[in-house]
Amino acid sequence: MKIAVIGASGRAGSEILKELAARGHSLTAIARNPARIAPLPGITARQGDVRDQAGLAALLAGQDVVISSVMFLDSDVETLLSAIRQAGVARYLVVGGAGSLEVAPGARLLDQPGFPAAYHAEASAGAAFLDRLRQETALDWSFLSPSAEFFVGPRTAKFRLGGDQLLTGPEGSRISFADYAIAMADEVERPAHSRRRFTVGY
Repeated sequence: MKIAVIGASGRAGSEILKELAARGHSLTAIARNPARIAPLPGITARQGDVRDQAGLAALLAGQDVVISSVMFLDSDVETLLSAIRQAGVARYLVVGGAGSLEVAPGARLLDQPGFPAAYHAEASAGAAFLDRLRQETALDWSFLSPSAEFFVGPRTAKFRLGGDQLLTGPEGSRISFADYAIAMADEVERPAHSRRRFTVGY
């Protein structure tokens, strides 16, 4: 499968690249600084700007799937969606955030008193991005939210999937970047959350 990963040099993006490369996919890795992308089999590193619609569309042309792993405050949902549609790609997966997950019916994590102020703007932008996707009819999208603690850790392949509710386990709400990447790659290969948000955690 031909897959483009936007934001491929970040912590989540690089793990997703590694997982998809190990599964034998043909990957276009897009980043502002492609020199930061690890040289792995099947990966072509390209320079790209998430706010350059025409340039991004040119990079995405011919892909089967697009995955974006970019900060919501550093990107624009309309530019991304327009570039993907212009490129003619039908399937779009997004590395989401945990802030928009519910801790109780109708109660989002980002609205809770203890939510870190430093992350509030990014979490709110992620929630707005998800709201916009839910209005999108042209693309077959999925939005994968990690658990509250998204950390560098081992690839265990032992995790749970959920819907709009924050997952918690014996050690709290946690998922490693490596295990998150497995869930994302599984969704690429076996779509099960079309036009839906889902989450992954231990």
